[in-house]
Amino acid sequence: MKGRIYKSTGNLYSVHTECSQVYKCNIKGKFRSLGIKSTNPIAVGDIVKFEITDTKELKGVIYEIEKRDNYIIRKSVNLSKQSHIIASNIDCCFLIVTPNSPTTSSIFIDRVLVATKSFGIETVILFNKIDDYSKNDLEEVNRLESIYDQIGYKSLKISALKEMNIQAVKDLMLNKISIFTGHSGVGKTSLVNALDPNLFLKTTEISKINEQGQHTTTFAEMFDLNFEASIIDSPGIKGFGLIDIDKNELGDFFTEFILHKHNCKFNNCLHQKEPHCAIKEALKNGFISESRYKSYLSLLVEDKSNYRTDYWE
Repeated sequence: MKGRIYKSTGNLYSVHTECSQVYKCNIKGKFRSLGIKSTNPIAVGDIVKFEITDTKELKGVIYEIEKRDNYIIRKSVNLSKQSHIIASNIDCCFLIVTPNSPTTSSIFIDRVLVATKSFGIETVILFNKIDDYSKNDLEEVNRLESIYDQIGYKSLKISALKEMNIQAVKDLMLNKISIFTGHSGVGKTSLVNALDPNLFLKTTEISKINEQGQHTTTFAEMFDLNFEASIIDSPGIKGFGLIDIDKNELGDFFTEFILHKHNCKFNNCLHQKEPHCAIKEALKNGFISESRYKSYLSLLVEDKSNYRTDYWE
């Protein structure tokens, strides 16, 4: 039998087949995990093959995992060589951003965009809670929207609470497996409920003390929505580190850099203090935004140990 992983809790996996049957499966003793040293050899979104062990109770044993089209992964917090695969075989990532309660920084946005681009996953930016924007919030969101629209990223202003522009989100999700990501408290789970009210997923209020979400979602889980789309709801992320990106390749994940870097005097230019740097010239002339360049420098000078500091809230 073949199916897709929708949920994992410890060593038990929920596998959905094309016939809409749901099997509870364990992993076979000697299981090959595609050569990735991971705390979870199987992730939500994986396509697996399994043997049925109990036809009445719908139980089985997974013995093979098919090659992934892509995946999102984070390093373990204990600086070990192991990683945790958040999800796999994703068609689109929706990055949910809020200007306050909680605040999403431009550096965090760029970190996610670089990471998903390195994983080969399309990303759409959703500016949530537009029903609660102040004048300053709206100005900041318009500024960010202009920056990312100009470099080719789709973005939408939405309100999960007031169901504003929800149909536009549905149109982008149609016939795709998507994942929502962003800080806890930006409204990921509320948005899933707005997309399909029949799910009734649990949400919590923002903490009044630190204006952060209270980690309602504690593990990734896939849901089939009522309009021919699937969503992976993931826990909130405080940090989003980069994995296996060489400093000489980092600029290639900033789309607007690619248009100018061939004019740099040095082929290995890191766009810092090198003379005759086309990226710095483009920055001076307004072709590259200052916030994006600052994000690039922030990622470039990070100590490698910081690349392993992602963790769930």
